[in-house]
Amino acid sequence: MIEFFASSLAEICRRSLVTPDRPLRWIMISNPAAGGFVMRSRRKKCRLALEKSLAVATANPLRKNSGPAKTTAAYGTGTLAACGLVTTDGPGSAAKITGALIDEADAELNKIGGESNAAPFYLIITAGGDGTSREALSVLYRAPEHVRKNAAILRLPMGTGNDGADSPELAGALELLIKPSHIEFTPALRLLTAPGGQSTNPQGPFLAFNILSVGLDAFVTHMTNKMKGKLPGDFYKLWVDIAALFYDRIYTVDFFDVKASDRQGKEILSFREKILLLAVGASGQRTYGSQKKILPDDRNVCALKQMTLLRKLALKGFFSTGEHIDKPESIMFNAHRVEFSGDNPILAQMDGETVLLQREDFPAAIELTDPVIPVLKLE
Repeated sequence: MIEFFASSLAEICRRSLVTPDRPLRWIMISNPAAGGFVMRSRRKKCRLALEKSLAVATANPLRKNSGPAKTTAAYGTGTLAACGLVTTDGPGSAAKITGALIDEADAELNKIGGESNAAPFYLIITAGGDGTSREALSVLYRAPEHVRKNAAILRLPMGTGNDGADSPELAGALELLIKPSHIEFTPALRLLTAPGGQSTNPQGPFLAFNILSVGLDAFVTHMTNKMKGKLPGDFYKLWVDIAALFYDRIYTVDFFDVKASDRQGKEILSFREKILLLAVGASGQRTYGSQKKILPDDRNVCALKQMTLLRKLALKGFFSTGEHIDKPESIMFNAHRVEFSGDNPILAQMDGETVLLQREDFPAAIELTDPVIPVLKLE
């Protein structure tokens, strides 16, 4: 499957309408252990979508100077590298591959001397789950500005959750290559801890590109990560059910002071509630936990008040449909920055990675960055 994927996607790129007047350098970063490659039902569905998209792409003209991105021997050899596809070999691998491409783009653009039709355009395609795309995005976020202005990332939904992908279905993501598109810069999310926005945690500040949240859902993510490879089945769904029963016994759900502000720093909302979870998206209309519609409309913040166990069990199903936003326990709003503080430790999750916030980390804040991530959008 991965050989067919590499050659088919390379042919689509050779006929892509992304920046059609410029040389296109593409690289595909693939996790061979992702669900779209190893799960039989997913693999069959992805292959069919790829075949149909390839047939549509053949109607596009062949690009001038079409060809794969350069790859180094350290990251791939043979037919896959010849097609521009490089496979990851573990945590951190996607970041290293992206870093190598950024360095190459930086050197090439500096040699050419700025953005022009003669300058190549660099396309980073991730083919894996949310972890693969998060690693690539973290490196791209820190790339030089002149590189980001001549690049874009496309996240294909080849994992199990795919909440951070550019489309929940492969066919929809591939349309961004086949149909006319433009480049749009989107913000990331940043978690800052301690007064003055300086992180006391040596790992911080922390970045997310889909949803950054604290509380119950972060606990679900944390336990899902711990149990991967130890239990069969849908870990996230399993731990959603377990967390409803045990979260309050492991973590104290107490009052949190929450203050929200707009891009100019003006306070737009403040409240003090016992908070079960607080989720902030890079925008509205975001999902997590395998397409759970935590932010189903244009508002990018959802706070959920503490509730009884029976009420938790009653509301659990509404997160799949987005109907929870109409319930009295939900506080929905738009904000550029959300500051929060409390007296007890709480877990935070950044697109599937977790960290435990201690009392000394408060007040903490989740805020939108400037628009820095170049993505493809259909015309």
